Amino acid sequence: MSHPTHAPAAARRLQEMHHRDRPIVLPTVWDAWSARTVASAGFEALTVGSHPVADSRGSADGETMTLDEALDGVARVVGAVDVPVSADLEAGYGTSPEELVDRLLETGAVGLNLEDTVPARGAMRSPEEHADYIRRMRVRADAAGVPLVINARTDAFKHAGSLQDPTAEALHRLRLMEEAGADCLYPVAVPSTAVLEQLLAAVSTPLNVTAHPERGAVPDQLDLDRLAALGVRRVSFGPLLQQAAGEHIAQLLDGWR
Repeated sequence: MSHPTHAPAAARRLQEMHHRDRPIVLPTVWDAWSARTVASAGFEALTVGSHPVADSRGSADGETMTLDEALDGVARVVGAVDVPVSADLEAGYGTSPEELVDRLLETGAVGLNLEDTVPARGAMRSPEEHADYIRRMRVRADAAGVPLVINARTDAFKHAGSLQDPTAEALHRLRLMEEAGADCLYPVAVPSTAVLEQLLAAVSTPLNVTAHPERGAVPDQLDLDRLAALGVRRVSFGPLLQQAAGEHIAQLLDGWR
């Protein structure tokens, strides 16, 4: 197991960013150009999104890339900037937690998102299985001497139609992921500010929300000040930054057809 010598310090720096009064905003990038653009704008860290990376490669979200392709995208971003990089590795691409951590650390990335929806199954891992995966990642990263920032994601709200009580399911999964050693919790598709407040009150681990760069977070379009007041500690954009950039490009070219 190997990693760049700067990795432990970079991971500690990223970890510290999750414990400030203001949320850390990690713009979601997909290649070296977008990473340099974000870092040049003054952001202290960034995350690599699997969905935008897949789109940039002519693939699609849902582990249609191979792990090699995903990690190549991460390595190109890490090599382009001098800030800590986290990476979305979907549900792990069918690899063991130990292999996933080893191969990610080799890229120089110091954080990762791991979701509980397994594309090959078309369903979520059980709460216990997902928590165990996270626990094993934590053990492997600690053994490597890198305090890898694990952002543990649940898709309970995305699967709301098949769940009797999506909020209760999300809370159960968040608590198990917290106990397993996650550094940040990421419930996607939270349906309202009221539910977000309920989640924040139930856990002590920093919480990540997804925001549109122009329209805010959650259906209520919460801005950064409101998210800070609520107690959110991390904001990322998923595929929405790339989508917004595409909309602006279309506007720029509108008069040139």
